[in-house]
Amino acid sequence: MSPAEPPAAPNGRALLVVKDLNAFYGRAHVLQDVSFEMGHEPVSVIGRNGMGKTTLCNAIMQMPPPRVEGSIAFDGRELVGRPSYKVAGVGIAYVPQGRRLFQSLTVDEHLRMAAPRRGDRRWTPDAVYDLFPRLAERRGNGGTQLSGGEQQMLAIGRALLTNPRLLIMDEPSEGLAPAIIEMLIETFRRLSDEGLAMLVIEQNLAMATALADRQLVMVGGRIFAETTAGELATDPEAQRRWLGVEHG
Repeated sequence: MSPAEPPAAPNGRALLVVKDLNAFYGRAHVLQDVSFEMGHEPVSVIGRNGMGKTTLCNAIMQMPPPRVEGSIAFDGRELVGRPSYKVAGVGIAYVPQGRRLFQSLTVDEHLRMAAPRRGDRRWTPDAVYDLFPRLAERRGNGGTQLSGGEQQMLAIGRALLTNPRLLIMDEPSEGLAPAIIEMLIETFRRLSDEGLAMLVIEQNLAMATALADRQLVMVGGRIFAETTAGELATDPEAQRRWLGVEHG
């Protein structure tokens, strides 16, 4: 399974280029020489727990605690060494695992807090309510009073309000009912069709392959292989080896 040539950004270069990326927690060497590129196509990073997937997200966003070495370039601009708010400012949004909502804020307060202050932007609180009507019905509820699926909608909506060019999502299907996962898949496909690049960290094989044709396999802190959704769906041995999926 050899890597495919990544689609380029409209200006002729890759949107995100990660090269020889290493990340450390103290003496623990978690990411080891991770390298990949992506354009505006959706990409899934798959792998078992403990393989370094969340550390990869934190490294791209320049969020502590990992110490990072190597290069992460977004649209030609180096991100390593920048504070996280400047990484977000160049056009990268992050939906973290666990959603990280504020207990003291309502749905509407979450969205108003993140809303753009000026300019003609694609994403506003009203646009998020159009995307997720269930949030509009619960705008006065506390963010942590929502169901798991509604909380994930709120976390995604909050991220979209930064009007990103790249959306990074860490385990977006975690703990969600199949019907909610299907709804999110359709939503993400719509966002991709609008031109939003997506890097999706997933263990849920169905979601990972439904969202992206490119599949990067992370093993032991490395990009161990690159495959496609079609190849992975028809290879039970790869599913068992990389994701622990057992077939009866």
